[in-house]
Amino acid sequence: MNFAFDNTYARLPDRFHARVSPARVREPRVVKVNRALAELLGLDADRLASADGAQVLAGNTLPEGAESIALAYAGHQFGSFVSQLGDGRAILLGEVVGKDGKRRDIQLKGAGRTPFSRGGDGRAALGPVLREYVVSEAMAALGVPTTRALAAVTTGEPVYREEVLPGAVLTRVAASHIRVGTFQFFAARGDREALATLASYALSRHYPEAVGSGNDALALLDRVIAAQASLVARWLGVGFVHGVMNTDNTSISGETIDYGPCAFLDEYDPEKKFSSIDRGGRYAFGNQPGIAQWNMARLAEALLPLLAGDEKEAVRVATERVQSFTGLFVEAHERVLRAKLGLVREEDEDLALAADLLDRLASNRVDYTVFFRGLCASAADSAADAKLASLFAEPGAFRDWAEGWRRRLAREDVSPEARASAMRSVNPAFIPRNHRIEELIQAAVLRDDFGPYETLVQVLSRPYDDQPEFAHLSEPPQPEERVQYTFCGT
Repeated sequence: MNFAFDNTYARLPDRFHARVSPARVREPRVVKVNRALAELLGLDADRLASADGAQVLAGNTLPEGAESIALAYAGHQFGSFVSQLGDGRAILLGEVVGKDGKRRDIQLKGAGRTPFSRGGDGRAALGPVLREYVVSEAMAALGVPTTRALAAVTTGEPVYREEVLPGAVLTRVAASHIRVGTFQFFAARGDREALATLASYALSRHYPEAVGSGNDALALLDRVIAAQASLVARWLGVGFVHGVMNTDNTSISGETIDYGPCAFLDEYDPEKKFSSIDRGGRYAFGNQPGIAQWNMARLAEALLPLLAGDEKEAVRVATERVQSFTGLFVEAHERVLRAKLGLVREEDEDLALAADLLDRLASNRVDYTVFFRGLCASAADSAADAKLASLFAEPGAFRDWAEGWRRRLAREDVSPEARASAMRSVNPAFIPRNHRIEELIQAAVLRDDFGPYETLVQVLSRPYDDQPEFAHLSEPPQPEERVQYTFCGT
């Protein structure tokens, strides 16, 4: 297996990671290899899908050049700081540079205990592995920055949670696995040297255009804040609820990472939460921008010793940068909303028009994805308005709003067909519906039937296409199919 590793993170000082080997498993079997991603990484998909490939993807065999490590980090979990977390069930094999010239980590998730396991077994169950594969690849197809799934394998061994479940390993690919919590780990220890090393490394790896500014930590903070503001705006655009936005789940690269109790909205509800462990709604859908800014404040705190020589000046600079998140997010979110509404030119009242619509969707419990996909048809032909209005408990709520929307559209010289086409490129027909995810997990876990999984992966690779033969996968759940809670699976 020629991975052509070039492992820069493993060459950082020993306190950045622990060297550890994956635990062997009894009978690995390949469930899925992401052939397109393998090709991008310069890997042979057929070999990965073979019996020998299963040994590598399960961690039984380390490919040549791998330097397997578990990364150290800390983090705020639901607002409470934990000074040592780290990769408790994930092992980084190394880094490869893809055919596109981009460097990526290749990591085995569920590969056994590490020094950071904190009493856990280091394993992953099949259900969460399939969930992360499906959702992360759907996010990539939706155009949202994300970690990717290269492969899923079963281990032939049980894992023990509330019940006995089949074990599995996910091969995850990421721009890196550096988190806000990685900086917090060294800040908590007063390790200024490690902070400076990490800041320079992260800036060079993720934002090389900013190298040489004179202050790597400040340049990094600016870019991470901008990346997170853009990322969360995109989450809101597709109705995504991360579920656990802890600082150890916040990537410096601006990618979505750690798909645990994640979910997508059915009906629009800014207070919607799905995670079984988020009892207070800290990470509810509409709270995500504020939490992202809070996480950026924690990053700024960790970087304070590097931002300026004078402590008061460092605090001033950090505060200014964190406050800039609001404007960056609002600007990014406005772009997302304008595109969803089919607006090409910026006008001052656009945000009010969008906010009014979202209020009406919430009060009428209208399905978020179905509505916006239907709005594409209304942009092409007002005859489609009747179908959209029928989604509302009070149909007049849509008709009243649509009058203002059409007046706004009329101020732009765009043909209805061109507008509808543009809208279809940002308003998906298909998302990973929560009830469909649960169905495929149950089929795989209880019946060893991966047909529903394969179908959903296929459909979600083209989320903006109508795919009429799979139209049932775009439909909201029936009342008895609704998923109220999702689980982390650790």
